[in-house]
Amino acid sequence: MRNAAKLRKIENLAIQLVILVVTYLFIYNQVFEKTNIPGVVENLAGDFSRPGFRLLVLLLFVMMMINWSLEALKWQLLISKIEKVSFFKAMVGVLTGISISSFTPNRVGEFFGRAFILKQASHVEGILITVVGSMSQLLITLLTGSAALLIFLPWCLPEAIFSHGYLYFTILALVVFLDVLLLALFFNLSFLNILKEKILQNGLKKIRRFFRVFTFYSNRELIVVMLLSMLRYVIFSTQFYILLQMFDVPVPYFDALVMISLTYFIMAVIPTIALTELGIRGSVALYVFGLYLALAYPYPAIFNLGIFSASTFLWFINLGIPALAGTVFVFRLQFFRKGE
Repeated sequence: MRNAAKLRKIENLAIQLVILVVTYLFIYNQVFEKTNIPGVVENLAGDFSRPGFRLLVLLLFVMMMINWSLEALKWQLLISKIEKVSFFKAMVGVLTGISISSFTPNRVGEFFGRAFILKQASHVEGILITVVGSMSQLLITLLTGSAALLIFLPWCLPEAIFSHGYLYFTILALVVFLDVLLLALFFNLSFLNILKEKILQNGLKKIRRFFRVFTFYSNRELIVVMLLSMLRYVIFSTQFYILLQMFDVPVPYFDALVMISLTYFIMAVIPTIALTELGIRGSVALYVFGLYLALAYPYPAIFNLGIFSASTFLWFINLGIPALAGTVFVFRLQFFRKGE
């Protein structure tokens, strides 16, 4: 028994160290090898002397903390069905999830980073519950992004065949249908518990029992989860707008929100690794805002540096710094527990 317990500790420590090293390597690689963040920082140096600039930077950091605090509150609410956790522990789970997601495709490491912070509850159930929270955030991104797409097409691509006439109304009908379908599925999560009866056979009872987590939540609780996700979306979208203004990109608030929502929408459907999305996010933002700015300016490329700087700085504040902070708590993760 002692040997088994010692082996579990060694295995836990080995995984924790691997996560720590890989996280730092990925962050270093993306920041200093593949992205010109030092150049962005150099451009920022002169701006710090501008009136109110430092206050805006401080505001962005405060908004980042509120953003992830809302996410921690959301996860605390969801995970309470299987284990009561304090707000601090929920925040630790969120931060470690960001760290692990930094080098995993489409941030799937986030689910493990949170679930393995639990002391008694099933890790599998913790992962599935974390998926519920991620589904709510993705749903908000898809709903707002699809609405932005319907505005963007006739607005920025008026000559395109799919921006008017029957094709546009076909896209409109399809978007509305899919949005309603996604909402209906989210507020009827119990169908996943029923679906497993059709997919998983009797020989997989151990797996089947985990799907009961999808029956834990009432519609009222899911509405609260959606509202928290919406608040987060408003916060980081507003951060993006503030940064665009700080870097002298002339876009009114409503117009900026449409372009930002479309950027997030495209990012949501592109398979990425969280840190490599830094370059992809910048490219998507440049394309979307470039089409918009081309309507008013003969040389929209003059704003490219400002758009890229805003996108990069937003990533650094909202993902880069929290990923580094999360590594402090990596050694709290328990991948192997007694009896497992």
